[in-house]
Formats: sequence, C-alpha cells, structure tokens
Amino acid sequence: MSLNLHRAKWSEADVRATDWMARNGVLLLRLSLGVVFLWFGALKLFPGLSPAQDLAGRTIEQLSFGLVTPAVALPVLAVWECLIGLGLITGWFMRATLLLLWMQMVGTVTPVFLFPGEVFTRVPIAPTLEGQYIIKNVVLISAGIVLGATVRGGRLVAEPTARGA
Repeated sequence: MSLNLHRAKWSEADVRATDWMARNGVLLLRLSLGVVFLWFGALKLFPGLSPAQDLAGRTIEQLSFGLVTPAVALPVLAVWECLIGLGLITGWFMRATLLLLWMQMVGTVTPVFLFPGEVFTRVPIAPTLEGQYIIKNVVLISAGIVLGATVRGGRLVAEPTARGA
C-alpha cells in the first residue's frame, strides 16, 4: 500500500470519526453529566453514602448564617441535584436545569474559601479528597457551558468553515 493511499484511508477514517463525535458528542455529554448529577444527588438522600455530605451540609449552614441546618440542607441539595440530573437526561427545561446547575456549582466551590483547611492539606496546592471532589467541578462547569451553547440550537460542526476555524 502506498503512503498516499494509507494517508487517504486514515484521513477518511478521521473524517468519519470526527463527524460521529460532532453529531453525538453533545448528547453524550448531556446524558453523562445527567447521570453524574442524578447519582451524586441520590447518594445524598441516604446518610453516610456521599463523601461530600458533611462538608456540603456545613457549607450551606454557614452560607445561611445558621438558618438552614445540615439536616434540612442535605435532602434539599439531594433533590436539587437529582432534578439537575433528570433535566439533563431528559433534555426537558434545559435553561432552568442549567441555571440550577450553575447555582449549585457556586455552592460547591464555596468550601474552598470557607473551609480551606479541610479542602487542602497544603493551601492551595495539595487538595484533600474533598478538595479533589470540588476541583473536578471545573469539568462539570465547562460541560454546562458547552450544553448552554446548544440550548438555542447551537451544535458542534465537524468541518468548520474557514471563517469559523
């Protein structure tokens, strides 16, 4: 097989793969993000199963100046996250779902400022397990931004025009 024929076959396979990713990537991102939120939210419905529940409860208590106790906050947070998950999985009410997601993400970042000693073993370079749990939310926020770009019909394009490249 000549080098040019090999390159042509590789290029053809690359185009097919890129096209598939452009057609299916946003849907898969929405579904997988929905599963994460539904799963993590459901864990919070059962005391002791979520590794983040204690920190989440204390964070909400602190943010509400003690008005909302962890006993009240955790079930509300659990349902909130489950609603985000269901909204993402079904694709229903996407604007409201993404608003809930971004509001929840603001809450998940606040322990970095409220409880840095619990989030880092060495501030700000060595996160604890809870800190890693929070830092991974950067990916969830980014996924929410990508999904938000599609709410009004935006989509990924496998072969952008020269102007859009």
